[in-house]
Amino acid sequence: MLTIDDCIALSDLTEEEIDAIAEHEHLPEILAVELGCCLAHDPEGIRRIARIIREDIDRARSHGQTVHARQLTVVLDGFVHQHPAL
Repeated sequence: MLTIDDCIALSDLTEEEIDAIAEHEHLPEILAVELGCCLAHDPEGIRRIARIIREDIDRARSHGQTVHARQLTVVLDGFVHQHPAL
């Protein structure tokens, strides 16, 4: 049986990236893993993940959640580092 950690590892995304997708799409974590895995293996999907994280940052800032916005900025920086073609 696969655990959620196994599924995240198979997605080629970090747990924080999955959490950002789940937050943005209002999905349970396991569904965000599935969506993220599909997106992570497609060039347009990579751009969509980056856009999702940027939108999460903007939403956090607009709601005064500066700590969360900073955390998401770190996630975005790591994601862009892993995908320099962005």
